[in-house]
Amino acid sequence: MTHETKVVTGPNVRFAYAYVWNPRKMEGEREKYSVSLIIPKEDTETLGKVEAAIQLAYDQGQEKLRGDDGKILPLTAIALPLRDGDLDRRNDPAYSRCYFITAKSAIQPGLVDASLNRITEKAQFYSGCYGRASIHFYAYNHDGKRGIACGLNNLQKVADGPVLGGRSSPEQDFGSEIFE
Repeated sequence: MTHETKVVTGPNVRFAYAYVWNPRKMEGEREKYSVSLIIPKEDTETLGKVEAAIQLAYDQGQEKLRGDDGKILPLTAIALPLRDGDLDRRNDPAYSRCYFITAKSAIQPGLVDASLNRITEKAQFYSGCYGRASIHFYAYNHDGKRGIACGLNNLQKVADGPVLGGRSSPEQDFGSEIFE
């Protein structure tokens, strides 16, 4: 990984599918920590850095991106990590007017709050909170599948947000009525 393929996002990224406390096993993969980074389309600074890092990972990883004929596949012909929420997650309002990236790591990411204090309580970092992510991009060729992947480094929570995942809070379920 070179320094240029590393990106630190802006502070308005929303975290979803945050498997940052315990790794999970996806089909055909070993256990990994992962998070979906939901990036507002108006965050052009972050998106520009992501696109430049993807291009650099493509340029640096061309040996891995050769097709069966030995020719380097064009960027448009391989799997890319940056996806359009309006197209790929139409039915999920959390992804509306946003792009998203799934970042993964075999190593647990560092988790800090806005003041750089370590987050150690699971309730403090969850799917739906907002923050910044340190990620990196690299080329891969695994079982004939070629593309650019996104590695997960560290996460910084800067703001709370509504919990994602369809689960309600006790306060939402029971309202403000207190029984004694």
